[in-house]
Order: sequence, then C-alpha cells, then structure tokens
Amino acid sequence: MKFIATTLALIVAQAAAFTVPATNQHATALASSFSYDTATSTSALNIWDKSTPIKVQGGALKTWSFTNPPMERVQVSMRTDGRPLESMLELWEGPDNTPQKIGVYIEEGSMRPFTAVIETPRPGQNAIAIYNTGYLEFPLDACVEADNGDGASSLGSAPEKLAGMSIPKLIQGGALNTYPFAPSVESVQVLLRTDGRPLNARVELLQGPSNNKQVMEVYTEDGLERPFFAVIETPGVGNVIRVVNKAPVEFPLTAHVEPYLVEAGSADSIADSWDNGEGSSFLLSPPM
Repeated sequence: MKFIATTLALIVAQAAAFTVPATNQHATALASSFSYDTATSTSALNIWDKSTPIKVQGGALKTWSFTNPPMERVQVSMRTDGRPLESMLELWEGPDNTPQKIGVYIEEGSMRPFTAVIETPRPGQNAIAIYNTGYLEFPLDACVEADNGDGASSLGSAPEKLAGMSIPKLIQGGALNTYPFAPSVESVQVLLRTDGRPLNARVELLQGPSNNKQVMEVYTEDGLERPFFAVIETPGVGNVIRVVNKAPVEFPLTAHVEPYLVEAGSADSIADSWDNGEGSSFLLSPPM
C-alpha cells in the first residue's frame, strides 16, 4: 500500500510540473495606447454611440433618404466585426444623378473603421447608398447621420477647420504624394478638393512596402462643391498615407493630410503643438 501511495504521489507531482500556471493578463502600453473603444475614442467615432447601426449583408444595397432642405453634409461610418470590408458608397441627387462615389476596401473593418463626410450643398432629394460588394459571409455595419449646420454631426465642420489650419499640397494629374506618420499618431484626417473640376483620386493606407491596409477610390464631379474628407485610423507603426491623382494632368487637386488624434503626452504631439492636455491631442495649429 505504501508503494502504491508513493507511486500515486509521484505521478501527481510530475503532472503538476507540466501544468500551465495561471497568469494575470496585462495589456502593454502599446496595446492600450491603440485599443479601439467606441465609448472613449475620438469624436469621429461617437456616431456609433448616438445612432443605431444598420447591418448590410454581403451583396446587399441599403439607402438612406434625406428631404430636409437645411442639411449641409452627412457623416457615414462603416465597420465589421474584424472581417474585411468592401463596399461602394454613392451620393444620389435625384433620379440617375450620382455626383460622388467612393469605393472602399479595408483589410480589417473593426480596427480601421471607415469614417467620411459627404457634402450635400444643394437642397432636394438627397440619398446615401451603400452597396456591400463583399461576399455574403462578410456583412458590415453602417451608420449615416445628417448635419443641418447646428453641430449635431460628430465631425461637423471638420473639413473647413482642417483647410484653415494646414497648408495644402498641390498634386498634379497623374502624380502622387506620400505622408509618413509616427506611431504616436492614432488617426489621420484627409481632405481632397479641386477648384471646381472633377476629382478622381485614390487614397491608400500602407503599413510596409506594398501592404495596403485601406484603399479608397474617390470620384466627385465637383471637387470644390463636394470635397472628400475622411478620418483614417492608423494603429500600429510604419503608417503611410498615399494620395494618387488618377485624373489627367489638366485636373490637379489639393490635399490636406494631417494628424487627427495623437497619443497624449508623446514627444511628437508636444513638439508639433498637438497636445491639448486633456488626454487626447488634436491638430491645434498648422505644422511648421
């Protein structure tokens, strides 16, 4: 009996040696810094808190109609549960009139949700159409919120503020320009417009050579009346925004590409006057 008891004790001790001990999980500073939380993120993401998202299945089309004359712009946000996001976003003004189209591809729609502002300067029958061009297995959630000029929209007059705070870069037809950002930059705001001519461009978020995390194909029949404005989430390191003017050389565009949210207290935010001292840093003054 003693031999059996000793043998059992030895077996239990050996099994305990191969048992994985319980550990307390602690998020690293880098992971905590770039965590995606709709309740505490920037104002660009507050639309998810104020609006009920509509699920658009793969291959389906969903429209939002607006008949309120004072409406000046519409904020559109799209995301997934971590799967790829592929969609076509269109602005409809009356029958058979589509003055703006945006094709969207995002590798991971939860970490990098799509957020843009669509200008609707002309009163009338305006509608936003979102077509999920992905497979049936890849649904997306969409929120569309109208702004009638009273600041109700989360982004509000962000395009005008960005245009007044930063120095634009002229990109000729057929040319491109790149904008690298430090790891402390958590999101980037992009404003593209023309002098009234058509706008045909591609905006890419790259993380390493030929590694597209997000691509937006933009067409606007009047780049002054309906400029393109979007906020792009840039988690991680090595983020570069690339703007390509797909139009002929006769159709240049101007690009404003600046940080939207910067990690508070970072050397970059303090040096470039981004830090607002309130736990998050927005662009407060144009870069030197």
